[in-house]
Amino acid sequence: MALASAAALMATGVHAQSAAEPANDQETGNDASAQTSDTTTLDSVVVTGIRAGIESAISSKKESTSIVEAISAEDIGKLPDISIAESLARLPGLAAQRVAGRAQVISVRGLSPDFATTLLNGREMVSTGDNRSVEFDQYPSELFNSVTIYKTPDAALIGQGLSGTIDMRTVRPLSHSEPVISIGGRYQRNSLGSAANADDDGNRFNASYIDQFADNTFGFAIGYSHSETPIQENQVGLYEPWKDRESDGSALNRPGLPPFTYYSDGIKALRRTGETERDGVMATLQYRPSNAWNSTLDLFYSKAEQVDTANQFEVNLGNYNGGYTPGLDILDPEINGNGTFTGGTVTGVYPLVRGMYNKREDKIRAFGWNNEFNVGMVQLVADVSYSKATRDEINLENNTQLAPMPQLDSLRLDYSNRDFSQIVPGLDYSNPGALFLTNTIYGSGYGKVPQVEDELRGYRFAALMPAPQALSWLSDIEVGINYSDREKNKRQPEGNILLGAQGDTTIADDLQYGLVDLGFAGIGRIPTWNVPGAVSRYMVFNPTEDASYLVSKAWTVNEKITTGYVQADINTQWGSVPVRGNIGVQLQHTDQSSNANYWDGTQPAGSNVRPFEDGKTYTDVLPSLNLAFELPHEQTLRVALARQLARARVDQMRAALEFGVDSSTGRPGASGGNPRLDPWKANALDISYEKYFGNRAYVAAAYFYKDLRSYIFTETRDGYDFSDLVADYVPPPGSPPAQTTGNFTAPYNGKGGKLQGLELSASLPLDLLWEPLQGFGIIASASFNDSDIKIRDPESASSVGDGDISLPGLSDEVYNLTAYFERNGFEARVSQRKRSDFIGEIGNFAGNRTLRYVVGEDIIDAQVSYTFPEGSRLGGVSLLLQAQNLTNSPYQTYAASKDRPLEYIEWGRTYLFGVNVKF
Repeated sequence: MALASAAALMATGVHAQSAAEPANDQETGNDASAQTSDTTTLDSVVVTGIRAGIESAISSKKESTSIVEAISAEDIGKLPDISIAESLARLPGLAAQRVAGRAQVISVRGLSPDFATTLLNGREMVSTGDNRSVEFDQYPSELFNSVTIYKTPDAALIGQGLSGTIDMRTVRPLSHSEPVISIGGRYQRNSLGSAANADDDGNRFNASYIDQFADNTFGFAIGYSHSETPIQENQVGLYEPWKDRESDGSALNRPGLPPFTYYSDGIKALRRTGETERDGVMATLQYRPSNAWNSTLDLFYSKAEQVDTANQFEVNLGNYNGGYTPGLDILDPEINGNGTFTGGTVTGVYPLVRGMYNKREDKIRAFGWNNEFNVGMVQLVADVSYSKATRDEINLENNTQLAPMPQLDSLRLDYSNRDFSQIVPGLDYSNPGALFLTNTIYGSGYGKVPQVEDELRGYRFAALMPAPQALSWLSDIEVGINYSDREKNKRQPEGNILLGAQGDTTIADDLQYGLVDLGFAGIGRIPTWNVPGAVSRYMVFNPTEDASYLVSKAWTVNEKITTGYVQADINTQWGSVPVRGNIGVQLQHTDQSSNANYWDGTQPAGSNVRPFEDGKTYTDVLPSLNLAFELPHEQTLRVALARQLARARVDQMRAALEFGVDSSTGRPGASGGNPRLDPWKANALDISYEKYFGNRAYVAAAYFYKDLRSYIFTETRDGYDFSDLVADYVPPPGSPPAQTTGNFTAPYNGKGGKLQGLELSASLPLDLLWEPLQGFGIIASASFNDSDIKIRDPESASSVGDGDISLPGLSDEVYNLTAYFERNGFEARVSQRKRSDFIGEIGNFAGNRTLRYVVGEDIIDAQVSYTFPEGSRLGGVSLLLQAQNLTNSPYQTYAASKDRPLEYIEWGRTYLFGVNVKF
């Protein structure tokens, strides 16, 4: 667990293994959920404070046979991290993408989050998102003891990713020699202040208990974390795509704009308010009656509920105001040298005041039972696991306008890519009595009810035995088999929210929350109200899945993967140089399939929804080699070679599609997913040089190169066989019969491309350089990534274009810096994480994954604390003052070039005051 004060008293040391291990040698015990390999135990050293976490992480990195990064309980617990994601984002080669102000998904080595696999105690985890990437904000930082990121795989590492493998570890109770009780609490406040019906303050509370019984043969650990986090957000967003008035016919009706001008068809400003409440529980039971048997039961549960409302002023600028006259006119347009409209006055528009409500509930349940048996010289491992994630959402909107007479407005616009764009209306929108729920250009409202369920079962059996004496350069040989069965389902009923029998109406006072200030965007105050209450009282909402444009949003994907492996651990000497590592191979057999309904426009009404199922089986061979050369003066040179893979995104593998036949030619066509996709595959080379100073410090430089043998992109291909889908087709009178082949737009496999990068990192207590600097230290890293891989994503063409784009998640540069001071119980840290521009992945209005160009971020966090000395009246008590996002770094997206902004968002600074107590 992330028990900052408890971890300070733990003896450091590691179990040198090829898969995820805690940063404490006692914790590994005979834990079979980890990958078994050779064992090296370091001397126990008692350290305290920040140094406990740093030295534990350095020890883990030093002793591992793979190239790894690690964080321990001190690293996790001592910074104001709402989830484990913020802690991970400070490691070399890792970067986080923020969602709703908090770090949510992690990119490893410049690759999309879907390229990394996340494990919990060595077992692959499910996700509440639409795809594979774990949403780390579901995992409270206080519940974890350590995290190891494997940048190079080995054959015994199950669930390995192409970019890396992230293994989160909970505590092992028998690693402690005495009971531990820890309690912590924090009060937090957001700098944007309260608004609407939402406060700007929140709280966090965590408690944990570790104990041992029956002469230390039975151990028990339990941890609980609760948080209530305010949601306060200011945002200005523009419609996508930005259209060229000359080449886009729909843009020709914009009077006042010269040809070849890029222009957005709408703009909105909003204040989002709400709260996220999260509860997490972990429990571990460990029974070790003798060295012959060790049994460990792991349980994890997390529940998060987010409720928020976007109180929004929005105007369509595409000359679509419901048909009222006069129509749009653009006066005094300001156009920059790149042909982009940057400001001016627009007349004849009819703005809306909207309420956009979202309620999302996520649950994660995980169970794992591990048994290790020592039979003579052989260690046997049996592990069974189960995890399930569910997500239930409801999205509702209300649309109001000034009424009962259409009141067209004139607005002054001033676009910015460095701050909030300005929207200055000519009319007053602050009176709720003048705003009517009515049938606007976007209807009176719309709603969605997305649901996701992800379920994974796993079974693993392995045996570890000494290598034959004839193979003196090997220490152990491990053989094993793992079977996993995963099923992911998504549904998304949705539909219009229609006015009730009363017709147009204002929203009653008892549903009003008051005014919210959009002055940051130049608008002033607008009303806010209870959106679900308004839907219930004045409107009718009956979501459906059967409409032509909705059928393809429901799907099920199944994966059954059998992995056999053999791995030999290397422990030898080449000349005078000790060499350790491993060599092995995985054989993976995959049976993947998907079933869904599709909309068949060739069939008569009532018979348009039809089932469809597809899939394939394939086998992959994944060899791997890790070598660590122990050079003089605590220098290590690592070389790793491996074949790596990342399976296709789950939504890319869906069988769902939209299908039809051109009645004039008889040619069929469709678009959708592709259940026959092969994984991304790469041949990888890693080289790392590391210089250590005991466990106190290190400097390192690592280079990686990935030669992509197979990747995935979306395109339209001719010649797809539609025989099964046109078998029942009856052409309209006078139309030709259906052909059997046609165009299909879907994800496909391509070949070729490379990804490479350089990672520099160091952890140095400054008294190594100059004794008077005792207590000061720095942890720093810089990563530089480059790739020639280009993909296309037609589903995101409105924001990133329909041409080639770079890999999502790839920042050319990522920097992390932490400066700290620790002495006599006083601790202080300042931490900065910075990344350059990248293509991010978000959920769009339709509830689908889409891509956006994201401006690079620079996030600064800070913390000071004081721990009262043992023996004093307040011994074991720590006081903390923390700040998150000190510079209020915005989140910005754009289309094609930065003078065409899409979103500018600020979430404010978060200040926390807390108390930790250890017994």
